Amino acid sequence: MKAVVITTPGGPEVLQLQEVEDPQIKEDEVLVKVEATALNRADTLQRQGKYPPPTGASSYPGLECSGTIEAVGKKVSRWKIGDQVCALLSGGGYAEKVAVPAGQVLPVPQGVSLKDAASLPEVACTVWSTVFMMSRLSAGETFLVHGGSSGIGTFAIQIAKHKGVRVFVTAGSDGKLAVCKDLGADVCINYKNEDFVARVKEETDGKGVDVILDSIGAPYFQKNVDSLSIDGRLFLLGFMGGFVTQVNLASLFAKRITVQAAGLRTRSLENKAEIVSEVEKNVWPAIVAGKLKPVVYKYLPLSKAAEGHQLMESSKHVGKILLVT
Repeated sequence: MKAVVITTPGGPEVLQLQEVEDPQIKEDEVLVKVEATALNRADTLQRQGKYPPPTGASSYPGLECSGTIEAVGKKVSRWKIGDQVCALLSGGGYAEKVAVPAGQVLPVPQGVSLKDAASLPEVACTVWSTVFMMSRLSAGETFLVHGGSSGIGTFAIQIAKHKGVRVFVTAGSDGKLAVCKDLGADVCINYKNEDFVARVKEETDGKGVDVILDSIGAPYFQKNVDSLSIDGRLFLLGFMGGFVTQVNLASLFAKRITVQAAGLRTRSLENKAEIVSEVEKNVWPAIVAGKLKPVVYKYLPLSKAAEGHQLMESSKHVGKILLVT
């Protein structure tokens, strides 16, 4: 099969489409013939040598895919050859075929094309596990997501609105904020010319928001704490702005703030299977009902993975970038 290989750590140009061995499936795995895969920020870090795949995972990038099941392991009962699915991966999505643990496979939701389904697993599992399973965001609360126009952001806006939440977003251009507004965001803040802390306070009568989802990290940490309400929850998903910061611990104490951080890729198989099951139960019906839709910015062939990475790193995109086999 063909797969995108990271020939050496570096810029997008190190991604090369090469002929490689087909993956071998274990007895609790399925082999998926890939229709499409979606880009994630983690892929660009892996390409630079900063985010190695977990032990035993494929060395090729790609944390999600959609496609058709081509083979099933002995212990797999739910899935059969020919099923159209999408899946959460630990790696290997940038390829024509990928082996996937059966517990990380989801049916393609009715009303979504096989190709577009590749945009769903990582964002759905990330947002559901962090914002809802861990930070317990619930109807009637307020929620701020930074990078509202990203793949995570566009999905988080939609699922939060569906759950009866008032949604705040930050983004860096009026065009991106317009997309967020169309998806249902209630308060749209351009972080380049507006102080999000002041705007959040103004819009909440000084109370602050209940939950924040943040991928920026260090430069936003104290600002996030200042933007939270009493019993507020901050979830750190990434550190695009840096890892190290100073914080006034008294501000955490005064508001009884909870700070949590987690990724998906390094979780155990059992933990991932549990998240995938919860997503199918809680998120998939909303997609089938048309309450949430995939937001895809561009489709590129697998051979143009480098171009996809350049686009992602430029941050000009809105939603997801897909590579199609």
